[in-house]
Amino acid sequence: MARDNRATVEQFIQAMMTNDVEAQDRLLADDFVEEYPQSGERIRGKDNRRAIIENYPGGTPKETSSTGPAAKAPAITGAGDQFTVVGQITYPNGETWQLVSLVELRDGKINRITDYFAAPFEAPAWRTPYVEKEAAAARSR
Repeated sequence: MARDNRATVEQFIQAMMTNDVEAQDRLLADDFVEEYPQSGERIRGKDNRRAIIENYPGGTPKETSSTGPAAKAPAITGAGDQFTVVGQITYPNGETWQLVSLVELRDGKINRITDYFAAPFEAPAWRTPYVEKEAAAARSR
């Protein structure tokens, strides 16, 4: 089942990248729950998730890790019933944030996602001697 679960996560990410909400729904368990720990929100059920997508001010945010000049596919790691997806999401206002999703599956369906969102920020100057910096174009993909 582990290979099938990874394929399910890959299909879900592809559906997010193309804004195919129907395909996303097919991959979610009937008792699906999504959590945003940073805002303290819990989305219970596919209908509530879909309503958020359809009513997002300005249009639907898009998974955009694999678009742009320095594109790279979202990174998926994990095995069994637990996977981590690291990528980017671009909001209708043009801002691109980093996204980490902890994805849990049960019986071949995604039954829980915990999402962490991180806005870009300037690196502090004091770290310059100790780090390598990505090109600005790569950060804004």
